[in-house]
Amino acid sequence: MKFLSRMAWLFVPLLTSASLAWADPDFWKYEWPKTDFTKTSVSFVEILSGGPPKDGIPAIDNPRFISVKDAVHLKLTEPVIGVSINGDARAYPLQVLMWHEIVNDKVGGVPISVTFCPLCNASIVFDRRYRHPEKGDLILDFGTTGKLRNSDLVMYDRQTESWWQQFTGKAIVGELLGAELERLPVRIESLLKFKERHPDGKVLIPSGDIERAYGINPYEGYDKLSRPFLYSGKMPTNIAPLARVVTVGERAWSLDFLRQKKTFETEDGLIITWEKGQNSALGASEIGEGVDIGNITVQRHESGALIDVVYGVDFAFAFHAFHPDVEIVTQ
Repeated sequence: MKFLSRMAWLFVPLLTSASLAWADPDFWKYEWPKTDFTKTSVSFVEILSGGPPKDGIPAIDNPRFISVKDAVHLKLTEPVIGVSINGDARAYPLQVLMWHEIVNDKVGGVPISVTFCPLCNASIVFDRRYRHPEKGDLILDFGTTGKLRNSDLVMYDRQTESWWQQFTGKAIVGELLGAELERLPVRIESLLKFKERHPDGKVLIPSGDIERAYGINPYEGYDKLSRPFLYSGKMPTNIAPLARVVTVGERAWSLDFLRQKKTFETEDGLIITWEKGQNSALGASEIGEGVDIGNITVQRHESGALIDVVYGVDFAFAFHAFHPDVEIVTQ
């Protein structure tokens, strides 16, 4: 595992009985005194320490941006999460999210959280507004717990310190148990694709108050491993665990299948398109040197126009972990 050498700044526990013993709210409550551990929808033994403590991977709360025209430090094939709301277009490079995992922002007047879990390759953007049955309308701010479930980021909101599963957007522990965030349609695309769509758009840059090796992939070679890290669940049977799949709700198609098809239309009218020109963020030591995995768009016809649909490009094992009864389409 080459990427472990680049993660020396983190303590990464092995899947041993000792680390599983940490899955104990009596232990956690010292770090999380505000979290209501009597409310949970999952078994605590499923939640593991990923190494860092609470906020050890620091979310970005005051994001800074430059014009996409000035983002010459990025290669045009580097992956970004492209968000456009009410005419406000912003790109969030994975080379920044790799080290922070969460950006709390407001785009086009809408408060959002841009999230990335490297171990699942899951790039998801949420509307962080929530209507509390007693407290009324809240705008939640998210941070990292330092915990993983199914190798996926467990977030927390700073208002109630409830814990949320990034892959599903659902609160799994705490006061807001069962609440679900709205997921927004965004594109996981190359900087070039974003720039072509939004020539006046903005690009996230590091805040400057935290130094990280931006542009370097700390998980070098991860997407070539035979098994995911910090995951002991069942694997999909018809596809490699760390193969990429395109997911829409409870459906998934292998990236290789879509690469061959180029354009594919489902029976219910989803139009999924693959085009070359985007680097893998989790292969080479430098993100801009990763192999070309291509760009995916998922759309449907609505009122005479093509409208973007919520989708993900995730690792197969992660989709299988949360949707174990769904077969991934590979041919």
